[in-house]
Amino acid sequence: MLKLRLSMGGTKKRPVYKIVVADSKFARDGRFIEKLGFFNPLLPKEKKERIGLQSDRIKYWLSQGAKPTIRVARILGEKQLIPMPASGNNPQKAIPKKERKKDEADKSKEPKAEEKKEKEDKTPKVEEKKVEATKAKEDKTPKVEEKKGKEKK
Repeated sequence: MLKLRLSMGGTKKRPVYKIVVADSKFARDGRFIEKLGFFNPLLPKEKKERIGLQSDRIKYWLSQGAKPTIRVARILGEKQLIPMPASGNNPQKAIPKKERKKDEADKSKEPKAEEKKEKEDKTPKVEEKKVEATKAKEDKTPKVEEKKGKEKK
């Protein structure tokens, strides 16, 4: 499957990305089919030199069935080559990780309490069934005894 994706370059702490067409099985920074542009995240968003694209080649590869990754789709959406993708909704992102773990621990404890309640609810039902079964046996037992009593007489 063909992908339009970012291939990382640059030096330590100074990334520069190439926008490339590559098979999804190829390594991120490895083999690619064609370079379609570049992206420099260190420059301010207002500068033209931040993103460079070959729009005609991008349109060609999109028509051939290449699918852009999320980040590349946003870049292409900003340049109005494709419709802007829907933004993801991650309300957990704003909460610090330690607090998220505490909340998850609290949530995992609550279902256990609910499970206990369910078990308690199930227990009387099981006991009721046992009681009904014993009553049924008792009802059958006297009938057998009555039959035996009739035979003796």
